[in-house]
Amino acid sequence: MPTTYRRPPLRPLGRTGLCVSALGLGLAGLGRPAYMTLGRRLDLGFDRSVDAMRRRCHALLDAAYAAGITYVDAARSYGLAEPFLRAWCEARHVPRGALTIGSKWGYVYTGAWQRQVEAQEVKRLALDTLQWQTMESRAVLGERFMLSQIHSATIESGVLSNGQVLTELARLRSEGLRIGITVTGPQQAETIDRALNIRVDGLELFETIQATWNLLEPSAANALADAAAAGRGVIVKEVLANGRLTDRHAGRQFAPLRAYAAGLDTSIETVAIAAAVAQPWATVVLSGALTSHQLDADLGAFDLVPDIAPPRIAEPPERYWNKRAAMAWT
Repeated sequence: MPTTYRRPPLRPLGRTGLCVSALGLGLAGLGRPAYMTLGRRLDLGFDRSVDAMRRRCHALLDAAYAAGITYVDAARSYGLAEPFLRAWCEARHVPRGALTIGSKWGYVYTGAWQRQVEAQEVKRLALDTLQWQTMESRAVLGERFMLSQIHSATIESGVLSNGQVLTELARLRSEGLRIGITVTGPQQAETIDRALNIRVDGLELFETIQATWNLLEPSAANALADAAAAGRGVIVKEVLANGRLTDRHAGRQFAPLRAYAAGLDTSIETVAIAAAVAQPWATVVLSGALTSHQLDADLGAFDLVPDIAPPRIAEPPERYWNKRAAMAWT
């Protein structure tokens, strides 16, 4: 565990009443054997058994917690991420309130702990999915489950016009569960704008917005700034573009970014994390670290903020999302 990096500062998560660290730990790649991130073979090796992935997940949770990370991001479709997280909290006697745990509903895990299957997860943004997946998250995480988010909403999915879903979300919020939304795809900004304007019985429904923002895909920035200005907590995901923004995988087109990072005596991934943390609208930036070395690199971003000014390398959103969709689950 590094001792030279500044600890991530704590910030209010919008108006939810929750306080979170500026860097969070995402469990998308730690709760199941396959995920769409470059380099998993090198990071995880061939042993992707339940026991091996549990040990890996717990080791990263240990390191993150020791570093002052207090936000953990899970989902029902992340394999065994929620059970791994519960077991870790119980084994380490983590006090209630020491962590803020957000989870997501709307994708069904279909990978069956296999790396080579037709589909690892299937989107199902319907009322019955919301009901049974919320019940499952509550059963696993108990009172530690504080934030429930729609998983990867888009305009085309229709979930933001589904009156039954919105009414049920409002009911869950009235019971004390915070309600958020995660968005995806080239029309993230439009989806965020739609979500910000949804009210049920006169009450703004969504308290947090989670979106992809990185140096290759910054198109949602203005919408996220609007969300923060409206009092929503903003959670930033996929900051390393599923591994594309790393020293190991950055291609020739990223030569200016590589040179910029070298000039700071740091890595491309540290610069990419720092660029996200430096956004004035960002509440918490998610780390998808699989190793302690990667987590160290992410924590190093706080030594660069706020003076980070990387070169512009953004791609057209459609090109970015097409490349992402073509990535293999490994």
